[in-house]
Amino acid sequence: MNTASHLTVNTPSNESRPHAPSGLLRFITAGSVDDGKSTLIGRLLYDTGNVAADQLASIQATSQKRGLAAIDWSLLTDGLIAEREQGITIDVAYRYFSTARRKFIIGDAPGHEQYTRNMVTAASSADTAILLVDARKGVTTQTRRHAYLAHLLGIRELVLAVNKMDLVDWQPGVYQSIATEFNIFVGALGRHQVHAIPMSALNGTNVATRAEAIPWYDGPSLLEHLEALPARRDGDHAPLRLPVQRVARVMLGNGAGGIADKEFRCYQGTLASGRLQLGDEVAVLPSGLRARVSRLSIAERALPVARADQSVVVSLDREIDISRGDMLTDPLHPPRVVKTINAEICWLAEQPLQTRGKYLIKHTTRTVNVLFEELSYRVDVNTLAQHLSPETAAMNDILRVKLKLQQPLLVDTYADNRTTGSFILIDPVSLHTVAAGVII
Repeated sequence: MNTASHLTVNTPSNESRPHAPSGLLRFITAGSVDDGKSTLIGRLLYDTGNVAADQLASIQATSQKRGLAAIDWSLLTDGLIAEREQGITIDVAYRYFSTARRKFIIGDAPGHEQYTRNMVTAASSADTAILLVDARKGVTTQTRRHAYLAHLLGIRELVLAVNKMDLVDWQPGVYQSIATEFNIFVGALGRHQVHAIPMSALNGTNVATRAEAIPWYDGPSLLEHLEALPARRDGDHAPLRLPVQRVARVMLGNGAGGIADKEFRCYQGTLASGRLQLGDEVAVLPSGLRARVSRLSIAERALPVARADQSVVVSLDREIDISRGDMLTDPLHPPRVVKTINAEICWLAEQPLQTRGKYLIKHTTRTVNVLFEELSYRVDVNTLAQHLSPETAAMNDILRVKLKLQQPLLVDTYADNRTTGSFILIDPVSLHTVAAGVII
């Protein structure tokens, strides 16, 4: 029997999709501690031929020194000394690899609750999330929390990797029970694409190639599934958003032949979305003044057109008072200029939220003072129940809030723009990040 057919959405095998996407796919692995995230990534890198011979020799030697019968694939990603000593992932380990069909960037997110902030960082730029569960433990609170955060951060493609199936003798009932429980939970969040894959990361079963020895599962391997997934929507087609990071003056000309140097004012930043080219009209916010692009460059090289995610230098055809934190935008589709924000946040600090406390909000390149005007509700990640009007929040709590800003910000909803629709909150004394949020 094909157990996968009972899932909410069963992604078909690659045989039925001959024209799989070939663009860059960013994905994260997340789950509880010891579910096998780092091992899965290490195995995936090895099975796709992306491990150098000296790296392989090094982890083989280290594994033997530890008295292990098999290679510890997690050593490929758990690079920090503290991680190796504790056997957990603390930082986000990013790895690049490629196959004949496409390129990938992996973010190995920490599983421990204490490092949820790292998972949020990794998920904010991901197209897909692989949520691992230990077949012996099933869906845990941390699994649900990571699924909710993936939902909050706009990830609609989820992979449920039911790992360590070899330790439960590949019982289809175990896999089906876990998949059903997870789908019920995710289904309550909204519309998502979910595919469950039974596997053994340590042995490489169903990781890069299909496991023909599992008669009750005829779906794709993890790699086959990833090779066929769509990447994030193209930011080039969204309205222009260029937060100004730095204002500088440059000199053109060398004074030779009686030609004097001429000073130009330029604006540096990274395109959050949209396209920009010479002659384009832009609106400068918050002033609302308009101008046209007279020069455009990247790394001191003239550029005919700039695209989303590129860091550029822009000059305009007229002098406008522009500062860090201002934004060059599409004149016909500008962001909202607001002094209050409705948002969902994940509280990341060990210290509880102080409803009357003063915080800083960092949004794109602008940082302003902010107060909590209202705590609407706190989400129970196990039941999705909404506890109304909480008095505070503890670490990893997820809340709907209303924020009051001392100065206006230029925002979009997170659903429309990941960059201008997201922010972090900072403790003004310690300068530690205390929360991450998305604008709704």
